[in-house]
Amino acid sequence: MASAGNVRGRLLACLLLLGPTAAARAESAAEPVLDFVRDGEVVARLDLASLRAGCTAQRVRVDDPYYGRGKEFYACPLAGVLARGFGEPPAAEANLFLRARDGYSKPTSGAQLAEPGAWIAFADAEVTSGPDAEPRWEPIDRRQVDPGPLYLVWSGPGQGDAHRYPWPYQLATIEIAPFESEYPHTVPSGVPADASAWRGFGIFRRECIACHAVNGEGGVVGPELNVPRSIVEYRPAEQIKAYVRDPQSFRYTSMPSHPHLSDADLAGLVDYFKAMMERKHDPRTAR
Repeated sequence: MASAGNVRGRLLACLLLLGPTAAARAESAAEPVLDFVRDGEVVARLDLASLRAGCTAQRVRVDDPYYGRGKEFYACPLAGVLARGFGEPPAAEANLFLRARDGYSKPTSGAQLAEPGAWIAFADAEVTSGPDAEPRWEPIDRRQVDPGPLYLVWSGPGQGDAHRYPWPYQLATIEIAPFESEYPHTVPSGVPADASAWRGFGIFRRECIACHAVNGEGGVVGPELNVPRSIVEYRPAEQIKAYVRDPQSFRYTSMPSHPHLSDADLAGLVDYFKAMMERKHDPRTAR
């Protein structure tokens, strides 16, 4: 899901969100700013002071997909932050969720987060006087929100591609948990292994679930896509595919375009929605 300034997937919706006030930012410095969760249990919390004290902060330059240009931050290496939070580096095969304050929730792997080039930025170096000064941030994204208190950024070659690397701003929680146990009702169980719906599920898991839910499971930035009515029950398939590929041709929105998705990818995504239409699980009515 891409577009230089709107890479973070906001599929089919635009969320109005006010950034934190200066008072709230000052308060957050004294509160836990990053939770580390394993299988539903908080195992550690790092506030801003302990985060900075536990690493040699560096000024790093990245090709930022949200700002759409080169950008500099004061940051700590992600590998060290993860080791401190979890007591050891996450296993390569572990599934992790990167959760932001606005409801964005991105799944990724321990192997990806262990790659060189990952940083936890705690201040915008272009508007903050130094690594020990009160953090300041330039507003980010089309909605011009405050990206603090923490922002996961990448400095390596090719890592500015937000289709392949997660760039969550307003980062609040890093959780280790199996994907299937966290979101069991998003899986198209019972669909034949060679069905294109599985291809669509892979795309939904990789690029959509950070913002959108199916059966009440997933991100909450964008709308639910399956209950009470599936998107394929009120939108024609060709319209869905055209919208996902180029939403800006329909309306001005935070939903980014997806030129990298092939016709087969888009067809698989629609087939996934059709499969899940037959597998509804509405948490509101299941209580």
